[in-house]
Amino acid sequence: MLGTESDQAHLTATEAFCSSLIEPGSIYAFLAEHRRELFPDERFRHLYPSTTGRPSIPASRVLAVMVLQVLEGLSDTEATEQVRYNLRWKYALGLDLEDPGFHPTVLTYWRRRIATSETPRLIGELVAEVIGATGVLKGKTKRVVDSTVLADAVATQDTMTQLVAQINRVRRLIPELRDIPLSPAIDYTRAKPAIDYRDEEAVVRTVSALVADATAHLAHAEKLASLTEPQTEALGLLGLVAGQDVECVDAKEGRWRIARRVATDRVISTVDPDARHVHKSRARAIDGYKGHVAVEPDSGIVTAATITKGTVPDAAVASELLRDEDGPRTVYGDSAYATSEVSNELAARGHDEVIKPRPLAMAVPGGFTIDDFVVEEGWVSCPQGHRVPISAKGRASFVKHCTGCPLRDRCTRSKRGRVLTFTPATWHAISQRAHFGDPAVRLDYQRTRPNVERIHAQLKRKLSGARLRYLGLVRNRLHFELLCATWNLKVLLRLGLTRVGGGWVLAT
Repeated sequence: MLGTESDQAHLTATEAFCSSLIEPGSIYAFLAEHRRELFPDERFRHLYPSTTGRPSIPASRVLAVMVLQVLEGLSDTEATEQVRYNLRWKYALGLDLEDPGFHPTVLTYWRRRIATSETPRLIGELVAEVIGATGVLKGKTKRVVDSTVLADAVATQDTMTQLVAQINRVRRLIPELRDIPLSPAIDYTRAKPAIDYRDEEAVVRTVSALVADATAHLAHAEKLASLTEPQTEALGLLGLVAGQDVECVDAKEGRWRIARRVATDRVISTVDPDARHVHKSRARAIDGYKGHVAVEPDSGIVTAATITKGTVPDAAVASELLRDEDGPRTVYGDSAYATSEVSNELAARGHDEVIKPRPLAMAVPGGFTIDDFVVEEGWVSCPQGHRVPISAKGRASFVKHCTGCPLRDRCTRSKRGRVLTFTPATWHAISQRAHFGDPAVRLDYQRTRPNVERIHAQLKRKLSGARLRYLGLVRNRLHFELLCATWNLKVLLRLGLTRVGGGWVLAT
């Protein structure tokens, strides 16, 4: 059953001895006074529907611990040590001086309950209610959307390591598969086969043996009458890792090798199957997830946050970040959001956009781009002045004009000549570049969008969010949303958040 805080005072309460030591306006003083209004126990009643049994730790205290844990970047063990020994934490939680605290697994248990409940975003929603009550966002119509890379909590595994680990896991979970003979060429007691990886033939033999073992287990599993959800998931992951990185050398002899390519949505670890290779740029790659936020740039309030696999495009999340907005907004974003789909969604909801266009590709380095061609009323003129019509299929061919043209070397490398193709995406990009070409629009963008980078830096450095602590999308999403909710509390406290007459107000 759900435990609740008692109003009864104790002689050894930390508040009675240490209140003069706590800085007014600090997060510790705020939680000491308002944690029960911020995280009401009753709002978490659905997590403990039973009315019998031993009472849990009160929700208001557990959530206050989670907030302090995020602020100070602590593990579960370190956080519960602070509850036991740190006077500021005891004061914030309303505990007695001699209160021993609780076991670290309590935090694990609560996170799992919240993440798998019907209200997995309840913590962020409670803080959002405080934001709404203060009116801090009233009249502020700008929103900046952006993403950042969050490193995962696991080591990236190569193909052989993943296959060995997942075959062992399948045999542990499904007793019926333990009698399947394994290849004598593979030592499954080692995390990775001990071979000379410079010897291509040895690598092919080892990969072939691993794929054969994986295939045998998958084939036998198809004959089993019923499987549990964990067993089914383990088999699915085995099939995935057995096929994503290998290619057939000789089908008759069953020879396989490591594929000379990288799968689009490659699983990089069987320990955390949701982690992915993340490329924010061609030169910078990190393994992990993407954290997405929408920010009100003047106050620094994070209005929406979520986390996705690292291969999910930023543009695919923009609509979700703006879903709860109650009126027209001006949305700022970098070129990752410069798609016609994003623009159409924003326009359909009545939002304006200030989005940086994607860089123009040049057919010849240092040569002409499509913006050097003049488009008007179904016709297009090249830099040399030749004018051709745009066909019904959106093609404009300058082939007959390219022969002998003095500007050809700056225009195309094609032997035939330059041909332009105008798709809906092309027209959208032309329109977006024209809009962004307005000096006033560019200045607005340059003054507004960089604020989100500062918030990312604060989240990742000061709030220990650069590397995630948990496995899987569900638990890491809860952590990231708690991270952003805690950031919002810091912003509100800086603005003088308090309660007057039973309502949340700002002192400034």
